[in-house]
Amino acid sequence: MQQAKIGIIGGSGLYQMEALKEVESVSVTTPFGPPSDAFVLGKLEGVPVAFLARHGRHHSLLPSGINYRANIFGMKKLGVERILSVSAVGSMKEEIAPGHIVVPDQFYDLTKGRKSTFYDEGIVAHVSFAEPVCPELSGIVSTMTEEIGGTVHRGGTYLCMEGPQFSTRAESEVHRSWGVSVIGMTNVTEAKLAREAEICYVTIALSTDYDCWHVSEEHVTVEMILDVLHANVMFSKKLLQGVMKQVEGEKTCRCNRALQNAIVTPSHAIPGDVKQKLKPLIGGYVS
Repeated sequence: MQQAKIGIIGGSGLYQMEALKEVESVSVTTPFGPPSDAFVLGKLEGVPVAFLARHGRHHSLLPSGINYRANIFGMKKLGVERILSVSAVGSMKEEIAPGHIVVPDQFYDLTKGRKSTFYDEGIVAHVSFAEPVCPELSGIVSTMTEEIGGTVHRGGTYLCMEGPQFSTRAESEVHRSWGVSVIGMTNVTEAKLAREAEICYVTIALSTDYDCWHVSEEHVTVEMILDVLHANVMFSKKLLQGVMKQVEGEKTCRCNRALQNAIVTPSHAIPGDVKQKLKPLIGGYVS
């Protein structure tokens, strides 16, 4: 099986990467069940990449029906060290127009009951999540977006709601009062698990609409979103190709040391089957 250094998670509209070379489709087994789809391994601009369609290649999975743990564990199993996550979002600020790119540096989690940790049976770990996005990846993505002619907003808060329905106007106004930048349904869960897996993570948030707070705009419909989404996806593919050479080098961030001192369960108290199950994640810390 091929190994990959860079993982790409494609959101709504991004179900394949035509520019991938030497392509191999691989079904990855995980102790958390099946990922969203087969991983597509290949080389993008010469860099080994693992691509995964978050909702499945036919968009058959709801945001809350995605097996996030299997997706991130599968990335880890394939050798992925950095994840570039592409996501369609609604804008919560006037200056973030449809078609703009946001590279958020914070998240606010409004989801309910999702499995967002690997360490919930026989082992407890508390990783730091104050700075949930890799600053190194954020800088690379933001700069490249500008270089290829896109409008990028550096930083900001991604509010993650449950979905699949869009917000009511009342909800949207409350969310805006919190000062968040964009709203989506998936990325905070990925970010939490990527941190626990010691994988660098960045969100490439593609603004498709103004949610429903913008009274001068029509109410959000799937048709409206898909029109903007198509253009966004084409741009994101160009962006991903552009950043490849810059994201394969040595890390300067601390994402790959997130578990250091985070596992609070003594090694002797962790069941042997749990150690084996989580070996790709905890093998460097627990014997």
